Amino acid sequence: MKENETVNEDIVFTLSKPVVSGDQTITSVVLDFESLTGDDLLAIERQYNALSARTRDVAPVKETSKQFLSFVVAKAAGLQVEDLQRFSAKDFAKLTLRAQNFLLG
Repeated sequence: MKENETVNEDIVFTLSKPVVSGDQTITSVVLDFESLTGDDLLAIERQYNALSARTRDVAPVKETSKQFLSFVVAKAAGLQVEDLQRFSAKDFAKLTLRAQNFLLG
């Protein structure tokens, strides 16, 4: 990190329990919600809609669906959604709440 750079503490999330993904151990994630674009959200919505069509699990407001929000968190963190879904319930809930606050806040 350069001398004048600062890290926003809100974007670095330390997991309460590490998660192993392949040969990598995930101990923290950097959430870069600000870099998401409208195109990203539309792509996420298409992913969510495809999954919802298969599972018949449709939320009236996508921004309140943990499944939809998990796609948003995965994109913002550069993770696979499958890895995110293996996080502890507490970490998963906190991360999806951050995504919801970003989208609706």
